[in-house]
Amino acid sequence: MGRPAAPARNPEPMAFFAVFRTAFLLAVLSWRTCQSEVLPERLPLTPESLHISINSTLQHLHLQWTVHKLPYQELQMIFQIEISRFETSKVIWMGNYSTTVKRNQVLQWSWESELPLECATHFVRMKSTVDDARFPELSFSSNWSPWEEVHAHTPEQNTDLIFPRDKLVEEGSNVTFCYNSGINQNISCYLDRELIHGEQLYLNIFTFKLNNVPFIREGGTNIYCAVNYTIKDGTVLFVSKVLEEPKDFSCETQDFKTLSCSWDPGVDTGLFFDGQPSQHYTLFESFSGKKKFCEHNNQCNWEISRDLQETYNFTLTAENYLRKRSVNTIFNLTHRVHPKAPDSIHFNNVGATNATMTWKMPALGNYSTLLCQIELHDKENMRQEHNVSIKVNGEFLFSELMPDTAYMVCIRCANAKHVWKWSKWVTRTLITAEAAPSKALDVWRKVKPEKGLHHVTLFWKPLSKFHANGKILFYNIVAKDLDKKSELKLQSIPAPANGTELTLDQGSYQIQVTANNSVGASPASEIVISGDSGNEEVEEQKINGTKDGFLISWKPLSEDRAGYVVDWCEHQRNLHCELQWKNVGPNTTSTVISSDAFRPGIRYNFRIYELSTEKIAYLVENKIGYTQELAPSDSPQVKAINVTSHSFTLSWKDYDTEAQRGFIQGYRVCLKSKATQCHLDSVAELLPDNSTCCEHAINNPKQKIFLVENLQPESFYEFFVSSFTSAGKSPIGTFTKVTTQDEHSHMLMHIILPMVLCVLLIAVMCYWKSQWVKEKCYPDIPDPYKSSILSLIKSKESPHLRIMNVKDCTPDTIEVVNKSEGTKTQFIGIEKPLTESEFPKPANLYLLPAQDFCVPGPCISFVNHTYSESACDSGSCAHTPVPDTAPPCHLELLASPDNLLNTLEKTHTDSLGEIPAGKISLNYVSQLASPMSGDKDSLLIHSPVPVLCSEYKMQMAVPSCLDSPVLSENGSLSSMTLLGQDKHYH
Repeated sequence: MGRPAAPARNPEPMAFFAVFRTAFLLAVLSWRTCQSEVLPERLPLTPESLHISINSTLQHLHLQWTVHKLPYQELQMIFQIEISRFETSKVIWMGNYSTTVKRNQVLQWSWESELPLECATHFVRMKSTVDDARFPELSFSSNWSPWEEVHAHTPEQNTDLIFPRDKLVEEGSNVTFCYNSGINQNISCYLDRELIHGEQLYLNIFTFKLNNVPFIREGGTNIYCAVNYTIKDGTVLFVSKVLEEPKDFSCETQDFKTLSCSWDPGVDTGLFFDGQPSQHYTLFESFSGKKKFCEHNNQCNWEISRDLQETYNFTLTAENYLRKRSVNTIFNLTHRVHPKAPDSIHFNNVGATNATMTWKMPALGNYSTLLCQIELHDKENMRQEHNVSIKVNGEFLFSELMPDTAYMVCIRCANAKHVWKWSKWVTRTLITAEAAPSKALDVWRKVKPEKGLHHVTLFWKPLSKFHANGKILFYNIVAKDLDKKSELKLQSIPAPANGTELTLDQGSYQIQVTANNSVGASPASEIVISGDSGNEEVEEQKINGTKDGFLISWKPLSEDRAGYVVDWCEHQRNLHCELQWKNVGPNTTSTVISSDAFRPGIRYNFRIYELSTEKIAYLVENKIGYTQELAPSDSPQVKAINVTSHSFTLSWKDYDTEAQRGFIQGYRVCLKSKATQCHLDSVAELLPDNSTCCEHAINNPKQKIFLVENLQPESFYEFFVSSFTSAGKSPIGTFTKVTTQDEHSHMLMHIILPMVLCVLLIAVMCYWKSQWVKEKCYPDIPDPYKSSILSLIKSKESPHLRIMNVKDCTPDTIEVVNKSEGTKTQFIGIEKPLTESEFPKPANLYLLPAQDFCVPGPCISFVNHTYSESACDSGSCAHTPVPDTAPPCHLELLASPDNLLNTLEKTHTDSLGEIPAGKISLNYVSQLASPMSGDKDSLLIHSPVPVLCSEYKMQMAVPSCLDSPVLSENGSLSSMTLLGQDKHYH
């Protein structure tokens, strides 16, 4: 079988494909030809007439250009801009600017440069693209415009080297400075002496960048550059605070005539620079279209129009050189009413408990009703609060006030319908009138009986201001004797006294006390003093207190009682007791006494009284205690008595236990000795000085005597006694030393004591008999000044007579020659002293008168040896020889009669008489002074008679043979010379 033959091909489809391809190619070629013809017509959309300027202050490049031959009236276009620096190839910025371009419009755009424009040459070019959805066929980009060059300043053109000049920026901004040196130099730049690190930007251009610059001062900050430490140029950088948006912007009216808008401006951005003053504010109201420049930085006034526009929309704009800030508010005028403060406030009809207040409000027309808020305060807090609605005038009545009280009244008002703001508070003081005191005084008493009387001290607590109702002027005290009901005692005590004293007899008295002010008296407080008040005695009971006080309880005395009173002294140790008391109800038998005055270590005494229904107080109990016991502050002053050889006794009876800082529970006796072991009744105690003592315990606080026994004779001991309370012992002080006696010392006392008593008895007896012994054994020497003979002298007849002193006389000595025994007696002036056996016996001497007459009987004259010893010792005695032939009885004048006594009392001479054999009775006449003048030697030579010593004083004894004194011719008593055989004067 054979293969079938292939069918023949149809030539028609192939021809159709060839024709279609040829047609497509021709269409494409035709479109390209058309497109090439339309494109040249659209080239004029390229930006043209490009002009560039520099704003050095803002560092802006300002561009202006146009687009010619717009196919339509306006198109939405995008302009692509390139900016180069130094060279066109060094593009530093590229961006787009979109806008709607109108035919023949001049377009403007600005670019801010970080680098100062003066530091470099800039180049700018741009191209445009139609971006309008209405004309999609025009969506293509134009060609670039030619590069436009902007030349920077060079050193040859300007002497300034640092740019920018006096730059103003906000705080926190970034600033770049450049230094154009003209030539390549090694420079350093500084910000307020702080080096700034920079970099070389291009050939002779150096840049220094400051980031986040702070506000330093309002006067600006210095920036300067130096080459080799030589300053080339400098400028000032001004940094301003950032302008803030106004805060709390609001507007209000007080009279519907003016709107007052206020705000918080924030910080002031002003500098000490003409280019940056403080920000200014503008107020714009959108509904009226009005605008106002505000004179102040925080408030602005707006006049309300007469048509009373209800709604306002204000925009407040704050602006300075760098930026603007705006805020907005919209409000209804009636909702922004801020009334003025009330005035003409007065108080009328002020009484003790009520008062009326009136006030006025500034007129607001008929637009608003005001709501006024009234507050009443005393010194502590607010007492009343009230709201009152008014138009213009207001009135309010205060009630339930306290008498004589100062209140502070505050009032303010606001719009009653829409409270926007309250007016300012206005404050006035209201003082109510006084009233009589409303409460009786709290009275207590202290009774002290003495000698049949009652000394009553009254105490009362001042009324509080709440109850006084005025200033208390005085207190009235009325004491009524219940036994004599008609007898009253009235006493008025001026305020501010809080007590007084009364002296009453021991009868029963009713005492009433009232407080009085200018209006009246308080209710009377009554207390009764019974006849036995103050004589109550109860046993003291100890109680323990705490830091919070004392819990005191007691047992009632009777069922019929009105209450209890507990009294105590606030400051127990003070001499003046500040008596305090507390009233307790009749059904209470315990109470807590607390006071800020209570102190640890101080004893307090509490007395509980029960008040009968007759107001008579009966002492129930007496309690003592401490809030906290302390150790005693001092130790007893101990005396050692009854010291023996084996014991001694310690005594401290004057130790006051009540003044201590706790209840004394006993004593500790500490004894130190050389013994190393303690007795069984004592224990060894280590002292602070590391020494050891034997301590004896006394647990009875009333025992204040202690016998220390079992001691060694003639031994040395030291002791100290301390007291102790529940809190501890008193401090250890100085030990007292004692030495025991010898065992035989008591026997010596039995001997010595009687001897001492006898000596004392003799001494006392001798003292009693001393005057008698003196008169018998040592009689007084006669005093010539006290002699009775002086009263007999007639001073007028002899005015020169006087009593001579011992020192004025030099007496002679006398020898007696007619002694029968032949024994020679020598007196003062001889060399050999006399012995007792040689003492001369009395001899019979004759006194011979100077004239030729002889007196019968013996005559004796003697020298007073008391006077003559001192005289003869001085060597002034004159020795006058006596002639042997002289008559046995011869008297011769020794001195002038003018110096003798004129007369002698006859009774003295008549008393002379006979004396027994060997003796002669002598009558004392006088001591005679015979002063002489002249030379002694001449007297001894020429005088035939014996010459006496000058100022010679002599005692004379006149025997009974003379009936009268020997007188001279002129009647005066003569001196006498003692004559004897073979003897002479010395």
